[in-house]
Amino acid sequence: MFEQAFRNIDDVLRKEAGCTTELDYTEQTSWLLFLKYLDGLEQDRADEAALTGKKYAFLLDKPFRWESWAAPKDKDGKLDHNRAQTGDDLRDFVDKKLFPYLRGFKEKARHPSPW
Repeated sequence: MFEQAFRNIDDVLRKEAGCTTELDYTEQTSWLLFLKYLDGLEQDRADEAALTGKKYAFLLDKPFRWESWAAPKDKDGKLDHNRAQTGDDLRDFVDKKLFPYLRGFKEKARHPSPW
């Protein structure tokens, strides 16, 4: 399962100008994995909090969560290909909005327990 996902990422990133080996885009792949992991972790914590009647304060604001920019869903919970960002739009979002937002992430995540 994961092996094919990594191959797909490799295939796309290898086509970028200046990328000749996997080492050329390891940082980008690491960020993608971290952000996807963080989204899943936060959703699990939000679900746990809801089950105990508590509120959960997400670390990332809604526009910067994985499901908002990388894998938006339609009303049926399926991937919404019309809203999913690709190409230049995705690159501009990541470079000009997401990464600047994440620079303030350390300050926002000061407290270990969000509830």
